[in-house]
Amino acid sequence: MTKTTKYIFVTGGVTSSLGKGIIAASLAKLLQAQGYRVTIQKLDPYINVDPGTLNPYEHGECYVTEDGAETDLDLGHYERFLNVPTSQANNVTTGRIYQSVIDKERRGEFLGKTVQVVPHITDEIKRRVQLLGNSGEYDIVITEIGGTVGDIESLPYIEAVRQLKWDLGENNAIVIHLTLVPYLAAAGELKTKPTQHSVKTLMESGVQADVLVCRTEYDLPYDLRRKLALFCNVREEAVIQSIDASTIYDVPNLMLEQGLDKVVLKKLALKSSVPDITQWNNFLTRHKNPKTEVTIGLIGKYVELQDSYKSILESFIHAGAENEVKVNIEPIHSEYLNEDNIKLKLSHLDGILVAPGFGERGIEGKITAVNYVRENNVPFFGICLGMQMAVIEFARNVLKLTDADSTEMNAKTKNPVIDLMEDQKLITDKGGTMRLGAWDCDLKIGSLVRDIYKSEHIKERHRHRYEFNGKYKEAIEAKGMIATGLNPNTGLVEIIEIPTHPFFIGVQYHPEYKSTVANPHPLFVAFVKAALKFKNGKKSASVSQN
Repeated sequence: MTKTTKYIFVTGGVTSSLGKGIIAASLAKLLQAQGYRVTIQKLDPYINVDPGTLNPYEHGECYVTEDGAETDLDLGHYERFLNVPTSQANNVTTGRIYQSVIDKERRGEFLGKTVQVVPHITDEIKRRVQLLGNSGEYDIVITEIGGTVGDIESLPYIEAVRQLKWDLGENNAIVIHLTLVPYLAAAGELKTKPTQHSVKTLMESGVQADVLVCRTEYDLPYDLRRKLALFCNVREEAVIQSIDASTIYDVPNLMLEQGLDKVVLKKLALKSSVPDITQWNNFLTRHKNPKTEVTIGLIGKYVELQDSYKSILESFIHAGAENEVKVNIEPIHSEYLNEDNIKLKLSHLDGILVAPGFGERGIEGKITAVNYVRENNVPFFGICLGMQMAVIEFARNVLKLTDADSTEMNAKTKNPVIDLMEDQKLITDKGGTMRLGAWDCDLKIGSLVRDIYKSEHIKERHRHRYEFNGKYKEAIEAKGMIATGLNPNTGLVEIIEIPTHPFFIGVQYHPEYKSTVANPHPLFVAFVKAALKFKNGKKSASVSQN
């Protein structure tokens, strides 16, 4: 729609975790709903090259794109809101920026010049910011800058933004500053001073905010908005209230009510219209008005921090709305599960999802959980490591290979039903070297997954080093666990299921990465449906007994 790509930069002040990613995604949704081609990228100020080697306790979930990039979890929000795939270009870290500049210096590309933060690092940031815009695929690129203004590590990014605003010219780049207006209970009033200081810090770096988005627990009165506009040097209509919402999926409507999209389009000299978010609001209606509910046990070892399983939790929201069911998630730490307490912990649940992860901590608890649900016909869904645990449990208890294990946990096991992939055995570097991104999978005729996907061929995203050991496939299938999804080129087992079980599916890939508001993932939709059927079956059995 536009000849020149427009840029929107989203910065944060006062405190972290204000929700820059959700504001960016919500604005993008409103612009997309007016016909603009929009994408979002995240600039992260940490020195890791990507989040792939970061502990989930440190960073939350590591999100994976179609092209195999390990990225920040905010990219998951971007995809879930926009229903448009992201890529390597949508997430850039300081580590990647410096690595690129140092590689150029080693190749002699700077011709002996002294390499400095300005201009070399800032030039590389500017180049990365404009990669998506220069592709010709987008009218508007929204760039979220991690951290808060004033952080030492964020300074090169803020300087790059200052330069880009100057380079691109008027009406081609704007800055949205997300800040906090706290409520002091003792004084009984909202305070604007933290926001004023935050904007002042941004201006000290040469960047003037064009729009203020103020996170608040209470409505901002007119006089307070006017005060913020006056002392932060923005127009009154550009002071946008972002009040706490019951769900992140309310935020696009809240921003629409506040006129954020109109203000932004006016400043970018673009036409505004009424956004068509009918499909979005239909989803919200189903989400907020469920007809019944189910309880799913999420078994993992990072359950203390819900961001570790962010995409899984959001996928359940999408699938719940599709089924008009409220999905209650009960986090269960696998490290504390054992045969003595397994019935107490799981017997009341309507379904069990065994989550992805790495390392041996909590493994035996996951295996015990799989054994319980397999023997008691409880709907089971295993993702990545969860699928591998299902294979190990089956080999131990059905094939009677009592020492069956994964070589990740026990390198000397005599029955490695899960083993390191062949192409991983010579790899020594940990970062970015797993089997990543979208891979093909053919679904077996007559299988439950083929019926669920309504397709014979799928493409799903992966993030793993270990796999189902094909040497045991024949023996495992002979006992009733069937490999129903295979990679057509390598023969790798991607999906296992037990046809005699009401719902027992394990997948080596990560379906949660592809679930969006517009397209809930079919496996999650089917799993929630199976959990509801199981719950209703328990009710019927209870009534008949009475």
